[in-house]
Formats: sequence, C-alpha cells, structure tokens
Amino acid sequence: MNLHKQITSSCQPSNHHKNQQSWIAFSALMTGLLLIISTSNIEAGSREQAKRIHERLAGTPPTETVLTTMESDIAGGNGVDAAMLAMDNSDFYTVTLKNFVSPWTNEDETVFVPLNDYSATVIGIIRDDIDFREILSADILYVGASNLGLPNYSNSNNAHYEALEDQRIDLKDNLVQTTQSSVTGLPAEATAGVTTTRAAAQSFFIDGTNRAMFRFTLKNQMCTDLETLKDISLSPDRIRQDVSRSPGGDSRIYMNNCIGCHTGMDPLAQAYAYYDFEHDVDNDPSGVNGSLSYNGPGAVDATTGSRVKKKYQINSTNFEYGFITQDDSWENYWRAGQNANLGWSSSLTGNGQGAKSMGEELANSEAFASCQVKKVFQQICLRPAVDATDRNQINSMISSFKSSQYNLKQVFAETAVYCMGD
Repeated sequence: MNLHKQITSSCQPSNHHKNQQSWIAFSALMTGLLLIISTSNIEAGSREQAKRIHERLAGTPPTETVLTTMESDIAGGNGVDAAMLAMDNSDFYTVTLKNFVSPWTNEDETVFVPLNDYSATVIGIIRDDIDFREILSADILYVGASNLGLPNYSNSNNAHYEALEDQRIDLKDNLVQTTQSSVTGLPAEATAGVTTTRAAAQSFFIDGTNRAMFRFTLKNQMCTDLETLKDISLSPDRIRQDVSRSPGGDSRIYMNNCIGCHTGMDPLAQAYAYYDFEHDVDNDPSGVNGSLSYNGPGAVDATTGSRVKKKYQINSTNFEYGFITQDDSWENYWRAGQNANLGWSSSLTGNGQGAKSMGEELANSEAFASCQVKKVFQQICLRPAVDATDRNQINSMISSFKSSQYNLKQVFAETAVYCMGD
C-alpha cells in the first residue's frame, strides 16, 4: 500500500513541476500579448507619424481619408509622398507658409504682419515648384485672382493683400503668377524678386542708405549677419563718404571695427543705388502709403546729378575723400578672404550691375542653399539641429534641394519625414 501510494504519488506532478508548467503557460500568454502589442504599435506608429506630419505641415489634423492614405505611404516606405499629400492642404499655404515667410518682410522680424506682395510671392513660388533662387532676381509677382473682387494691386498701399487675408481666401487656389514689370511699372531689368516688392521696399529701402536691404537679405536668405562676416583684411576703397574714419575721434575704431563690415557690404549694396522708398516723412513716417521709386535710364537726381539716389550721398562730409557712388555697379569682395567660405558660384563673375545680378550672386551661393534647409528644419522640427545625425540629415537635404532644382517643397517633405518621430 505504501509502495502503491509512492508509485501513484510519483505519477502526479510535484509542486515544483506545477509551478514550472504555470510559468511556461504564463510565458506563452505574455509572448502572445507582446506580439499583439508590438504589431499594434507598428500600426499605431505609422498612423501617428502620418498625423504628426500633417499637423506639422498644415497645422491641422488630416481627414480620415487623407490620414489612411498617408499611413499607407509611410508603412510602405514612401514618407515623402505622405508629406506631399499633407501639403495639398490649403492651410499649408495660408497658415504655415505665411508664418514661415512673414518675419523676412519686416525689420522687427515678426510674424504678426499682414499678408503682402513679398510673402504672397514666396508662397506662390513654393506652391508652383519654382526654382527658389528666383526669389532674389526674377521678374515675378503673385496677386489674387481677378475674379475675387479684390482691390487692385497698388504701388502705394497693401489693400489688395490685406483683403485676401481678411476674407480668408484660399491662397493655394487663388494666387496667380504675374510679373512685376507688368503690374508695378518697374522695367524688367530692374526687378529682383522679393527685393523689389513694395513690402520689402517699405521695410528696407525706406530712409537710411539702402544698407538695410542688404543686411536683411543676408539674414533672411543666407542665415548670417554682418558681425560674423567682418574682415578687416580687404580693401576699403569702396566705403562711402558717410562712414567716419575716426568715430569719436579714434581712428582705431574704424580700422578694427567699422571697416570689417563696410569693405564687403558697400560694394555689394551699391547694386541698389537707383532705388528708394518715397513717403511723406512727417505725416506717414512708416510709409503705409508710400511707394517704391526707381531711377530708370535718363533719370537725373537733383542731388547726385546722376541716376544714383541722393541717399547714397547722405552725410557726405563725414569723410569727403570716401567713395562716391556713380552708378549701380557692384563687386563681391567677399569672394576673397575668410568669407569665401560662403561658397560663391564659380560660374558667376562676382561683379555686375543692378539688384538682379547681385541677387543671382547671393542666391547661387552655398550659404543660400544651406540657409533655406536650416530654416525649414527649424520650422517643421520645432528645433535647430542638435547633433551629428541632424547635421548629416541637413547636408543630405541640401544636396536634395539642389538636385530638385531648388524646389523648397521637397525640403519641407523630407524634413517632415525626418522629424515625424519627434
């Protein structure tokens, strides 16, 4: 009996064996659950990434149909296609791009300004996949469609664009490409993309010496400022008369500070010698009702005795032996010295006449291409590059930007895909 009990007992699972079986069963259950959860996460990941791409690009959630298509694209490794679909949303143009461009249009660099001919033209160029280098040289302008009942484009106010915005008109469907020369009356050879829009003139050609237009073009389109470009080793032969050679009675300030910016800036800003922004200084100091002025062939300024605007001889007694501007010829001294690292194009000569050719010089630099990509990265990823992985991605997108014939929409798409997991 005892032997029978012993044998019977040996045929039943011991407590240890029971625990082992329970653990095996539990492990199998957990493995199954983890597999389900893992599969679910992959699916949710693609969907969440699609939603994030859409919200980063358009600022709004996608429709269910769009979300499903984008999710499928991402799961299939076609993230750029998903991003391109997101950019079909009108809010990408009316909200995202408007906010992206607006700070470029004013000295305060604020987004809180009305739509204007500068911002509308950049939005149109991006929408139509136009070579982005054209923003600094082309005879191009975007206006609202003629059937919208808007005020006509005016050289002396911004009513046309404010009506576009106030009436919440879809910019994706209702911006029309035209030329500045056919609308504003500027000669085609005097047009230079956004540089010669009314909004840019109001902000950067108003009063002063026209150096502001050059400085803010550097900041907005090359992501650099004069302070970082100082080079006291170049020839000062093109520095204008208004720059004192001994500010505060100390010539060392000029030699070690002032000269560093002006040796490069003044020969380039000479390209704007025939432009000004005319307004009633006393009653309209900010130029709300002012207009761009250009001295065409045959025009003679009463002060300079040439086509050169009188602002180019402002404060001429500060140093009467300084450079006197005779025309709008420009030269890029920064092709030599430390600022050669801005990557100037070897296919251009580095000199010319007028704002159009000078805009081409800037837009064909490596710094211009790099700047556009970095701005898009900041806008969509909501942060600057922070590590080697980010910097490698930016370099890759610069190459892609160039190979796509400077299509900025491609940069937006690639950036959105890169940061869809952020």
